[in-house]
Amino acid sequence: MWSEDLEARVLDALARRGETLATAESLTGGLLASRLTDVPGASRSFVGGVVSYATRVKVSVLDVPEQLVAEHGVISRECAVAMAQGVRTRLEATWGLATTGVAGPDEQEGRPPGTVWIAVAGPTRVDAELLALDGDRLAVRQATCRSVLAALHHLLG
Repeated sequence: MWSEDLEARVLDALARRGETLATAESLTGGLLASRLTDVPGASRSFVGGVVSYATRVKVSVLDVPEQLVAEHGVISRECAVAMAQGVRTRLEATWGLATTGVAGPDEQEGRPPGTVWIAVAGPTRVDAELLALDGDRLAVRQATCRSVLAALHHLLG
């Protein structure tokens, strides 16, 4: 179980700034959006999300270039950045968050479970971070959500 404190702090900071948030999720499969919408009043800042579990959805909905996927794969900094920028643009939000990686139990693209990229795209910058997480599928997905929210919270000051 997790605390809603981080989600509430992020949403409050966004509301105070008059800014909005959108999410692009792969391995988290909607868990990030669920965590945000668990917070009363989330609609003041959270505009929505895209669960782009399949690569073709990353390409067709989030505008991740096919060439980028061919060169770097979907478990890459480049893909996470493109997803965050794509959802930010597509949903007309101030900030876009992205999660992509391997929840397990099997490896993907030659990467072991727990290999995750997160990205935060904002008005003036895009940050991405590689995570090496331990645990089962749920633990990896939950830790991914905490990490990307903490990254945004840090940027919001």
